[in-house]
Amino acid sequence: MKVPILLPNIFNHPFTYKSNFNLKVGDYVVVPFGKSEVTGVVWDDFEKKTNKNFAIKNVLRKLDIPSLKKNTIKFLNWFSEYNISSKGMALKLLLLSSGAIEKLPIEVYEQFKIEIKKKEIKLSKEQKDSLKKMNILNQKFRVHVLQGTTGSGKTMVYFEALKEIINKGFQGLILLPEIGLTAQFQNKFIEFFGFKPAVWHSSVTKKNREIIWSGIVNDKIKVVIGARSSLFLPFKKLGLIIVDEEHDQSYKQDEGVTYNARDMAISRAYFENIPINLITAVPSIETYDNIKKGKYSLSKLDQRYLNASMPKYEIINLNETKLEKQSWLSKKIIDKVNFHLSKNDQVLFFLNRRGFSPHVLCNKCFNSYTCPNCSINLVYHKNKNNLLCHYCGFKSSLKRLCIKDGDCEIIFSGPGVERISEEVKRKFPSKKIEIFSSDTMNKKDSSAKLEKIINNEVQILVGTQLISKGFHFPSLNCIVVVDIDLSSQGHDLRGVEKNLQLYHQLSGRAGRTGKPATVYFQTYNTDVKMISDLTNSNPDIFLDKELHIRKQNKLPPFQRFISLILTGENEVKLEKEAYKFKTFIEDKLTGKILGPVSAPIFRIKKKYRIRLLIRGAKTLKLQNSLAVAIQNYKFQPGIKLSVDVDPINFN
Repeated sequence: MKVPILLPNIFNHPFTYKSNFNLKVGDYVVVPFGKSEVTGVVWDDFEKKTNKNFAIKNVLRKLDIPSLKKNTIKFLNWFSEYNISSKGMALKLLLLSSGAIEKLPIEVYEQFKIEIKKKEIKLSKEQKDSLKKMNILNQKFRVHVLQGTTGSGKTMVYFEALKEIINKGFQGLILLPEIGLTAQFQNKFIEFFGFKPAVWHSSVTKKNREIIWSGIVNDKIKVVIGARSSLFLPFKKLGLIIVDEEHDQSYKQDEGVTYNARDMAISRAYFENIPINLITAVPSIETYDNIKKGKYSLSKLDQRYLNASMPKYEIINLNETKLEKQSWLSKKIIDKVNFHLSKNDQVLFFLNRRGFSPHVLCNKCFNSYTCPNCSINLVYHKNKNNLLCHYCGFKSSLKRLCIKDGDCEIIFSGPGVERISEEVKRKFPSKKIEIFSSDTMNKKDSSAKLEKIINNEVQILVGTQLISKGFHFPSLNCIVVVDIDLSSQGHDLRGVEKNLQLYHQLSGRAGRTGKPATVYFQTYNTDVKMISDLTNSNPDIFLDKELHIRKQNKLPPFQRFISLILTGENEVKLEKEAYKFKTFIEDKLTGKILGPVSAPIFRIKKKYRIRLLIRGAKTLKLQNSLAVAIQNYKFQPGIKLSVDVDPINFN
């Protein structure tokens, strides 16, 4: 018999094979492909083009793995159509290094054995009402949003919802936006449930990934806590999806196959016909719009746990105080911090810039230190004593011959967290200080560092936006935003929305145990309305205004954006190709094509970048017509096209 086998590669169709095995849709098989043997899955449809003359090869063997569910296959088909990627690449996201794991000895799953402890958690009336509104016993698709102020106990509510699902024999998936959150979150999970969940992200070892993948497909693992990629695991009896911090931009996968994990999680829940809960303090603009339209149900937690109050806000006007040379902290802020330290409060200095300095130049020739591969400045990292490109990873030493004479005279322009940390050490020499960024907290010793911070063994933190993402620091009662003016710069379409979410999340780290807390904003901006708007206890007011502006200007979520990036090594050749490609596709699409223009970062990894932006109705017709047009266009050698549906970043 002939069977269609989808392979984890760039092709958008299955290949036809002959089989002597009794195969059905979803079965895992090994087949010959070229000179290799490849793992594939029996798909639900044959390749449409049947006019090819080729010898049909035989399926080599059927793998001892429970079949991939038809609903999951439907999801992967839809995923490839929506994101304009091949079905083969969608399948690759589900497999392990393009392979699959047959049944393992039962004892390897023992570490994930379920023994839910009988621990009673006292929920507030508000929490009980939210849990009831989740309608967890209705095992059909629906999207529920649990919106709660930071520290209101949202996690406890959805833990209770998950407990019901597990008791009914189903599997649960909790998506987190950052790998750095998993260790602290795992501990909280074990404390509540009494058993160990499976943790899934890029840093999990190959052996553990095999155990988890096999445990999930064989229904031996009931709960997965994971980053974006966990969404594609081959769950046997998935019963509930939780997307924590649903607003977080980290859910967007920007490399390889691009997708938004939050949106794809909603779609997977739809195809699996199961409930999904989105958890947030400030919803994304898309989620808020769907709440307003009645597509998503909503419950709110307005009170913090144990009735702890939200932090106060205070603006430090830098126009009224003169900063010392090479200093970014005013005397007024130093006095405020000393006051908090005297009360044994933990303090956070927040600046969303990694490294020591974002801009390095020569005092003699005035040339900037830029990346030779990318059109951006190199960032100086003092703790590594090198210049680093945050896009391609290029490293360089500081020493450089000057075009005028001798070596360059280095000037550091602007601060990063390392530079602020040095100033903090000078101002508070007796205090234990820790930098909290992706450079310091994604290492082997990060768990030990986190424990010290939680136990108040670290008095002062200097952090980037990573610190705003769900961490719980009981003693943190003072936050200093070193320069809020930085975040208001630029022309990011989502800048306003991002800032609203960032500063609500950031302020939510403070005062969680009931002590009075304050967030201080240093600014040169005399119009303080922006800050008061961002910190308003009711973010819905801000979101309503933003929705109105978006609707007036035909921006997402009211229209769909599709970003097309053409890359190539020859700038002139690339520009000509971009105009030629636009001419080819514009009469084949219903949407409007903007550009081509040079991308804001017009060169990355020695490749020039030109952007086209398609704006059109929110319908799959736009993706389908674009996919056909791309398929029928032949790009010149050396030029590559990347497609990003619903882009978040416009770099």
